[in-house]
Amino acid sequence: MSGSLLVAGTTSDAGKSIVTTGLCRAFARRGVKVAPFKAQNMSNNSMVCASPGGPAAEIGRAQWIQALAAKVAPEPAMNPVLLKPGGDRRSHVVVMGQPAGEISSAEFIGGRTHLAEAAHAAYDDLASRFELVVAEGAGSPTEINLRAGDYVNMGLAQHADIPTIVVGDIDRGGVFAALYGTVALLSPDDQRLVAGFVVNKFRGDERLLEPALRQIEELTGRRIFGVLPWRPDLWLDSEDALDLGGRRSTDRDAALKVAVVRLPRISNFTDVDALGIEHGVDVVFASDARAIDDADLVVLPGTRATIADLAWLRARGIDRAILDHAAAGRPVLGICGGFQMLGRRVDDPEGVEGEAGASVEGLGLLDVTTTFAADKVLRLPTGTALGAAANGYEIHHGRISRGVAEEFLGGARSGNVFGTMWHGSLESDSFRPAFLSEVAALAGRDHAPSGVSFASRREARLDLLGDMVEQFLDVDALLDIALTGVPDLRVLPPGA
Repeated sequence: MSGSLLVAGTTSDAGKSIVTTGLCRAFARRGVKVAPFKAQNMSNNSMVCASPGGPAAEIGRAQWIQALAAKVAPEPAMNPVLLKPGGDRRSHVVVMGQPAGEISSAEFIGGRTHLAEAAHAAYDDLASRFELVVAEGAGSPTEINLRAGDYVNMGLAQHADIPTIVVGDIDRGGVFAALYGTVALLSPDDQRLVAGFVVNKFRGDERLLEPALRQIEELTGRRIFGVLPWRPDLWLDSEDALDLGGRRSTDRDAALKVAVVRLPRISNFTDVDALGIEHGVDVVFASDARAIDDADLVVLPGTRATIADLAWLRARGIDRAILDHAAAGRPVLGICGGFQMLGRRVDDPEGVEGEAGASVEGLGLLDVTTTFAADKVLRLPTGTALGAAANGYEIHHGRISRGVAEEFLGGARSGNVFGTMWHGSLESDSFRPAFLSEVAALAGRDHAPSGVSFASRREARLDLLGDMVEQFLDVDALLDIALTGVPDLRVLPPGA
């Protein structure tokens, strides 16, 4: 058995990640050895995984989750190119899990040949070791201004003759024009690889939708493989910062309120996902000082640009609100870049984040200083804090020098102010309740540990997603196409 399937989308956030993840679980249930793949990811939400025979590696969070759905170990070949935006025009590049310089927006057409080669080599490697590769596209396959240099959508499909399905989001409107237009704007060679469509996020009576589905099939000569319902309860670990709506408690008056500062260049905000499964915790994202006034805990999350986001914090007066919050004895937690902001100073002698020699004062709540170095730290640490076992992952250029502050999960603590370099520590089922109990005590609130397991809850979500895909999509037909290829289909005239 050997095959591949590419899951493309009409737009970003159409549901490619959800469909890919659900298919990975559904195919794995059939006993297929399946690997997820995304040639290029653009996201500041990443994860550290083991690299077979090599150092720890950094990949996109979505591919890490998809590997769990497929019941295989995550590895760097599953996301060989990761672009981490550092601004509007430049991105830091990670190739096969390791830092590989920067790329500008001007290089997106002709300057990525080496990245395409790395991506295609990683795909070929996975295809040689797995029975099925389920690849996720990026954005839309009809970014016609970028097609010449594309290696993640139809460029990948052409590389390995991969059957492709296109996912459209009906909730945002215009899905039928988007599905038809996606095919019509492709070249004949690209069109021949598009097997059909999936409609995502449908609310209502599907009988009302049926005539339009049949018409799209007639107009394009391609099948609709199913319609997935709107299921907001099936949120997965987030990849993009397109929708940071928080994780709201059903009893907000009684719950501990956690305000997460929504930094402009926020990264790894999945750190607070684990708090969202606690019934007694209300998580909100805050962009102004007033939004954290009544918080029991303020969280400064990770950021791809610590110095720039610290300036943003001060320009909006959020720095003063955090200082007042801490002065009142209420708890503050900084994670990675957020922790660095809580220290005395941040230095960037080599220009890792921007201007070489930059040095700024931090908020001064912790006796630490940060110095950025060109080499990135990638680690999967374990330890204890507050009497509980904890683990996490480290992704950072900052090197911390700690003064008299108490050590805390690779970081520091001073009374009600906590800072850690460990992402993901709140996913630890023993550490999370211990930390929340400490927060509640400092805030003068009551909190009863829920006893819920984050890993079990994530696995249950993956199973529910697999169930939804099994119920609403023709999984057997998709598996058959992945293994046998796309049949001869009609080519739409250009601009049809």
